[in-house]
Amino acid sequence: METTKLKKFAQFARRSLIEQVSAKLKLVLAENSAARRERAEAVKKLEEAIKNRSKEWVSERVAYIWFNRFCALRFMDVNRYTRIGVVSPAEGQFQPEILAEAKMGHIDEEMVHDKVRQQIFALLEGRAPSRDPQGEAYRLLVVAACNFWNKAMPFLFQRIDDYTELLMPDDLLSGNSILAYTREAMTPDACEDVEVIGWLYQFYISEKKDEVFDGLKKNKKITPENIPAATQLFTPHWIVRYLVENSLGRLWMLNRPNSPLKERMEYYIEPKEDLTTEHTENTEGEKQDNKNSVSSVYSVVEKDFLVVNSPEEIKICDPACGSGHMLTYAFDLLYAIYEEEGYDPAEIPSMILTHNLYGIEIDERAGELAAFALTMKARAKQRRFFNKRVKPNICVLENVRFDEGELKDYMDFVGRDLFTAPLQTTLRQFEEADNFGSLIRPDVTDVDGMLKILESKNVSGQLFISMTHQKVMQALRQADYLCPKYHVVIANPPYMGRRNMNPRLSAWAKTNYPNSQADMFSMFMERCMDIIKNHGFMGMINLPSWLFLSSFSGLRNTLVEDFFIESMLHMGRGIFGIDWGSTAFVIRKHPSQGRVGHFFKLHKKVFQHLYPEDIEKLFLLSKKNKEYKYDFSQYRGDSGVNKISADSYDSGQRLHFVTTPEEFKKIPGNPIAYWLPRSIYTAFESGPSFGDIANPKVGMQTANNDFFLRLWWELSVDETSIFDPSNKNWVAYSKGGDFRKWWGNNEHVLRYHNSGALLRKQNNASLPDERIYDVDRCTWSDISAGKPFAARRAPKHSFYDIKGHSFFPKEHGDGLLSYSNSNFFNLCINMLNPGLNFQVGDVKRVPIPDLQKVRESSPLEENSILHSKSDWDSYETSWDFTSPPLLNPDYRQPTLKATYQKLRAHWREMTLEMQRLEEENNRIFIDVYGLQDELTPEVPLNEITLTCNPHYRYGNDKSEEELEALLLADTMRELVSYAVGSMFGRYALDKPGLILANQGETIEDYLKRVPEPCFPADDDNVIPMLDGDWFTDDIAERFRKFLRVAFGDERYEENLKFVEKALGKNGKARDIRDYFLKDFYSDHVRRYKKRPIYWLFSSPKGSFNALIYMHRYRPDTVSVVLNDYLREFRTKLTSHKNHLEAVSISASASQGEKTKALKEIEKITRMITEMEGYEREVLYPLATEQVEIDLDDGVKVNYPKLGAALKKIDGL
Repeated sequence: METTKLKKFAQFARRSLIEQVSAKLKLVLAENSAARRERAEAVKKLEEAIKNRSKEWVSERVAYIWFNRFCALRFMDVNRYTRIGVVSPAEGQFQPEILAEAKMGHIDEEMVHDKVRQQIFALLEGRAPSRDPQGEAYRLLVVAACNFWNKAMPFLFQRIDDYTELLMPDDLLSGNSILAYTREAMTPDACEDVEVIGWLYQFYISEKKDEVFDGLKKNKKITPENIPAATQLFTPHWIVRYLVENSLGRLWMLNRPNSPLKERMEYYIEPKEDLTTEHTENTEGEKQDNKNSVSSVYSVVEKDFLVVNSPEEIKICDPACGSGHMLTYAFDLLYAIYEEEGYDPAEIPSMILTHNLYGIEIDERAGELAAFALTMKARAKQRRFFNKRVKPNICVLENVRFDEGELKDYMDFVGRDLFTAPLQTTLRQFEEADNFGSLIRPDVTDVDGMLKILESKNVSGQLFISMTHQKVMQALRQADYLCPKYHVVIANPPYMGRRNMNPRLSAWAKTNYPNSQADMFSMFMERCMDIIKNHGFMGMINLPSWLFLSSFSGLRNTLVEDFFIESMLHMGRGIFGIDWGSTAFVIRKHPSQGRVGHFFKLHKKVFQHLYPEDIEKLFLLSKKNKEYKYDFSQYRGDSGVNKISADSYDSGQRLHFVTTPEEFKKIPGNPIAYWLPRSIYTAFESGPSFGDIANPKVGMQTANNDFFLRLWWELSVDETSIFDPSNKNWVAYSKGGDFRKWWGNNEHVLRYHNSGALLRKQNNASLPDERIYDVDRCTWSDISAGKPFAARRAPKHSFYDIKGHSFFPKEHGDGLLSYSNSNFFNLCINMLNPGLNFQVGDVKRVPIPDLQKVRESSPLEENSILHSKSDWDSYETSWDFTSPPLLNPDYRQPTLKATYQKLRAHWREMTLEMQRLEEENNRIFIDVYGLQDELTPEVPLNEITLTCNPHYRYGNDKSEEELEALLLADTMRELVSYAVGSMFGRYALDKPGLILANQGETIEDYLKRVPEPCFPADDDNVIPMLDGDWFTDDIAERFRKFLRVAFGDERYEENLKFVEKALGKNGKARDIRDYFLKDFYSDHVRRYKKRPIYWLFSSPKGSFNALIYMHRYRPDTVSVVLNDYLREFRTKLTSHKNHLEAVSISASASQGEKTKALKEIEKITRMITEMEGYEREVLYPLATEQVEIDLDDGVKVNYPKLGAALKKIDGL
């Protein structure tokens, strides 16, 4: 179904209706309103509702009521279920048919009572005063129609004699009315299936859902009234069919094996393939083992199932039914079952709604729509269905509270012996039904008998007893819906993590659902397993986190011990657009007893988006052809190239798997790792775990990273442990970071003065274990971001963060890093937890092979670390950086271009060598486990984590030419950055590594370390960055000098052109000055992760720019910028302006020269004005303050101290 127009309409309708209802509310409540005179009782009820709730609640509720009614009437009009079009015009007409007929004197007497008919005629004939006679007459007709439909559908069309009529929107007839938009959106095509009602429900509350989720960002928890909006997701129709056909359909096929029903169930998985064991038998009757391939299974006739003698026995429940989508398809299948059994077609719809289908909801409006949808399904099958007055079994759970003593008086009246302690508890369990919903477990699970007894009690004439009686009956009816009486339960439950629950719900979940409290959907799983009969079926779609995460291990343990997963569709993004995917499955309430389940892995990477219709096609293809494979790398959903071929891909991934719950039990935590080969299950079952050998541990947390953590370059290096392990003021600190293997991501330091004295005082902080300070360890990033597991050797003399967990080889640790970076390890860790985090508990559980084989990978490990460290240290942000590779004598050639080419060849060789090492490493562990059929050793280039590898650095979605251009440009940017560092004295061409990197160091300190520099550092720590050579230390001119010194004078011009071309855009070279003015600083801020070490003084429009080096900053630095540069520049500009003014009036100048001079004068005037304001308002006041900075405070604190004098950094 095309839903774009429906979504636009529903969202508009909600806003428009709330606005119109709110306007009517204001008019009705006015002191002398007509409503107060004519409908005093209705106004009184309205005011009570506002007092009890709020005006906003009333407006929202009434708008929702009219939206539901208008949509229902339009659906019935289109399908001709109404006698006359109530909201729809007759063909060729513009006004609703019911109004057009009334204007001609025809009004249905059964629908519209005589008194109202007379009012309508009086209005239309001009006999009754009205500013809008047709509009007023039509509103009376709509109200009459709604009241008429109350007989057939009281759940949706409650009699309108209250304030909902008063607040009915006024404009219902214009081209911009809500009904005009309703007709435009709900076309005849859209109304062919009642599914349209479900889509409208979802879209109507979608903006409310957005509001709730915006609130979560502000730590506003989801309150009971917002649970429906926050948790609503509409299930695609084919998923509904899969769930219903493999639960209800399966139940029927087990009872009627020869039923032709399976011919109409496209998504049904043949029973003959399910009842199998994990071995086959040869002709001698001997067992022979097989891997869990589909081709190895064989059929067994099942005899142990839930017996159904007739269709009326089957009870199907959706405990979170929403608008009834699941139940409407169950209706279709049930209808076919009844037909097959020979029932009278005229009676089937009533029988289905009476005996078979049950829905439970907490949202009144959704419950109304579910009942309406089922009624429409029945009416489509039986023309006279409305006359039968059959009400669908949809229970909207309501809060039921009893005052103190109220229940005691009632029990005394009707008979206290009837009320056992569990029954009394049950009656009180619905006090917060709007919060707990179907998760409530009534203490009494069979209340049918009690209901019948209490229904026979005569409480008439007893006012208070009668009121209590109604509440008791309501509570028991709700309890009856929640009893374990169902053959089939199908659901798309609410999704809400515990951290988003309101405090009451969170506490209640912890007490009542300890094994599934992590999310509302998992609690619904547990609850649904309660309410089905033994051997009954549960079909559900939810999030796949329960398959693997440790927080759901208790739930999984129950599932694999006492239940059986008949089938599962494991899907990535696409069904709901949720980043971590979805899973649809059918579970039977009985242990597997050797049966195998069918599992479909319909994605490769969780974050890859596939369209729902393509996921559907993959399922159907792999269901039909058990050996079907698909290459997900060929799918590009975002660019429209998404055609799914029916031909299996040789290079693709298998989609269809079979296995038994017994295999899941072999892995700690029972993850539902259905795709693993038997050898891996065996490894988990019999071998040691990684935790036994490597001792993984959770990292520490500071509880205040802004205070305790810095990027190392923000500080004085002499204050850190980087070059002196005994100095623990600031200690090297591993904090996860980007996807990188072997070595790297060493950027942070931890404030640890006086052995962490301040850290020890910090609430909620966890302290580091000082014993690990100088111990060998490896670290990994906690967040996966969809990338493979990547471990690195950590630097010695360091601590580590909760986002950068570590493992410590206990003994014989050689090769453990190689093993953790193998694709076998990655397979296991992603099976244990395919979500967003690589947790310590999951790493511990990974099996470990023969330690001798692990040690065999040790040489590969050392070489890989060597290459990775060399690569990491080639860039300024490494504390072991010495100089750019372009200045390494090993690559020196006559020109910079040739030098780069030689360096690029080296990088290419190093990347390929690293790829070879990693593939050899993979091969070792693939061979250990005999996984040649499941894994290949190949490692794609984009997973060779060297910064010099453009496939990793820039991604795999670019051409080779684009990658090479990006790498060349970045290499030149890095050379420019090093040149600027040399200008400030941070580096020197004469000496490798850092020179000036401590607070307050001066040019004198520089000259002590580099007595005769070939390219001297700047004296005053200010380098102007202007649009011309206004100063001798201008940054562009200094760079040119650097290039001459570093690469020689002989080929200088050629080298400069090479740099400028590499930095150009769209294939065109750019002047080096242009790069400095437009891009250098943003590149610097990006390179140093928004913690720049060079700070840019910049006037508001950028006419004046000057760089300083943070570590050389002094309180008088601003004065130097002001007096020696800003004022000096302005003086030079004024002088140049005077010269131009002379040219503009010179008799010897040409007209072209005069025109050019006048334009430049105008430009310079603006520049001078800008700089005068910059001095007056910013720089001069700042210079007088003599601002001090402390590098320990970090850039985030120090940079803003200079305020508007510096260029703004977004996100600092």
